[in-house]
Amino acid sequence: MTNMNPDDFIAPQCDEEIEILFQDDHILLINKPTKLLSLSGKNPANLDSVHHRIRQNFPTALMIHRLDLGTSGIMVIALNKDISRLLNRQFSERQVKKSYTALLAGHLIPKSGKIDLPIAKGEFPYQKICQDTGKAALTEYQCLSHELFSYNAQENKVSRVLYTPHTGRTHQLRIHSQQLGYPIIGCDLYSNSSSNPSDSTEQMAPRLMLHATSLEFNHPISGERITAQCPCPF
Repeated sequence: MTNMNPDDFIAPQCDEEIEILFQDDHILLINKPTKLLSLSGKNPANLDSVHHRIRQNFPTALMIHRLDLGTSGIMVIALNKDISRLLNRQFSERQVKKSYTALLAGHLIPKSGKIDLPIAKGEFPYQKICQDTGKAALTEYQCLSHELFSYNAQENKVSRVLYTPHTGRTHQLRIHSQQLGYPIIGCDLYSNSSSNPSDSTEQMAPRLMLHATSLEFNHPISGERITAQCPCPF
């Protein structure tokens, strides 16, 4: 993908529905489909989003965090301003634990470790690794299995990885995967540097193979520790 003005970006149409995993008077837990924006963009063509859809049935709903356009999986949504404030505090104080499942190109070695590389804003839509201006970004990973993944009559070696990010930087898992040498397949921004388009990791899957699998936080009213799961669809 070439660099572009953010106002020129048009998100693809997403026909998949948002699944509500849990609901009470205070919060929603949802499964966001891939290729759906978390928040509507400035461009009128980018009105469709998690926030826009949820507000149709829950007019006071407020977003607490985001997932990238291509990332699917679990999100928590506040149903009023007081709940939003309480949940935002948990996120800012890093009391919320998240995990993601990803498919990476190649057979990952070593099978577990940490990626500690600071991330700075690059030229839109990219982020970049920068020791001087980047914000601290730490990702823990564990390889669950080595597999073969078939798409478009091609079979590729991949690694199924469980990611536990300790920070929440934009594109953190995608750029950390690339820096590790095993980019997430289906990623349009941080793929391998193959000169042959057919060998590009972007072409190895029909979508970004990254899914928010679990979310652990304290219920803002009861204080009960909630560990919510959203099974990986791939």
